[in-house]
Amino acid sequence: MSSRATAPAPTGPAPAAGVVPPGVVPTVDSAPTPQYRPNAKYVLLLGLMCALPAISTDIYLPSLPDVARDLNTSATAAQLTMTAMLIGGAVGQLVIGPLSDRFGRRKPVLVGVSLHVVTSILCAVAPAIVPLIALRTMQGFFNASASVVAMAIIRDRFVGSDASRLMSRLMLVIGVAPLFAPSIGGLIAGQWGWRGVFGALAIFGVVLWVVVWRRLPETLPPERRREGGLKSALSGYKKLFKDRHFVALAILPGLGVAVLMSYVVASPFVLREGYGLSAHQFSLLFAVNGVGLVAGAQVNAALVRRVAPIRIVRVVLPVSLGLTLVLLAIAITGWGGLIALLVVLWLILAMVNFVPPNASALALSRHGEVAGTAAAVIGATQAGVSGIVSPLSGLLGGDAVAMAAVMVGASVAALLVLALATPAYHRDGAWTV
Repeated sequence: MSSRATAPAPTGPAPAAGVVPPGVVPTVDSAPTPQYRPNAKYVLLLGLMCALPAISTDIYLPSLPDVARDLNTSATAAQLTMTAMLIGGAVGQLVIGPLSDRFGRRKPVLVGVSLHVVTSILCAVAPAIVPLIALRTMQGFFNASASVVAMAIIRDRFVGSDASRLMSRLMLVIGVAPLFAPSIGGLIAGQWGWRGVFGALAIFGVVLWVVVWRRLPETLPPERRREGGLKSALSGYKKLFKDRHFVALAILPGLGVAVLMSYVVASPFVLREGYGLSAHQFSLLFAVNGVGLVAGAQVNAALVRRVAPIRIVRVVLPVSLGLTLVLLAIAITGWGGLIALLVVLWLILAMVNFVPPNASALALSRHGEVAGTAAAVIGATQAGVSGIVSPLSGLLGGDAVAMAAVMVGASVAALLVLALATPAYHRDGAWTV
């Protein structure tokens, strides 16, 4: 972990250090060399694009009881508006990714954000819960254009450690935005009702569209675009799913999200009902844990300057598993009380953002010729896992033991995927350069 990543001087376009096992022919046909250094404004733009789905979800959370009451429906039906958006986002990733490989990066995101604005306005005037669920599904679909294109743009310009470092910087924006979104959503709903929240989302979409239109360059020139329609898209997915190493790396970010989602979904019940914290105390702890998420991403961004991304992943996953096992033991025995639980939980969340940026960068670098499609697989996996994991803690009891058990399960699965489906731990053929 402490050794510096080295590689022979390149003689032409090639995958970045730490991407392809020695002796294996890389599947990329044109891996770009780092020739562009993004400034803070560029990172902020890509971060806001990636964060659009999370903001659209989290700013709406405080309004769920009001939606159920105003539309004369149940809490379960209101919660379906959240699940519908996750499903729409997963499908949107898979559709829009190949479109960005065919038409370039700017057109899909400009169209998608425009339709986000339209669906936000329609959500604001939805007369009943069923139309609202349908509109939220569409909103998740269109929002996916921003996140999948942002990921593809990173691959267009960067590979390996450079891509991982940029993705980690994006986590500063992606991680901070949802921390404040629920509070902002609550303030808006308090003044103008839950319909006003969708008005705010429409305004945010307009601002984002203008900034993308003026500031986002096209990073996929016509000569690198893929021709063809559905057949071309399916062939791209077929190529990706035949690459076992890509599939394994694409799954890892989703399993990292599973650890995070088990905390997000279960923590209100664990900390407020299980340990008797007030709403204010819980909000404060939620923010403190959010700082851990962001801090971990920034440490990773600095670390990949010296250490190959695969080395970070293969060390972090066992450490994360150990921490989740400690959390489970604390939850079962009650040892150390709330303080011990919170300390270990903070450390787990600080480790979460070490894996997705590195695993995503490694996966994307294997297939630069279909970067949009590859980014779609990664994004859809994360959205799909989020939808699956969200109810698990509740089904297992909704207490600290259930939360920790889901974290342990996700951590074990991630470590097994890395160990069994990649050469990361193999003595011969491991990614050591």
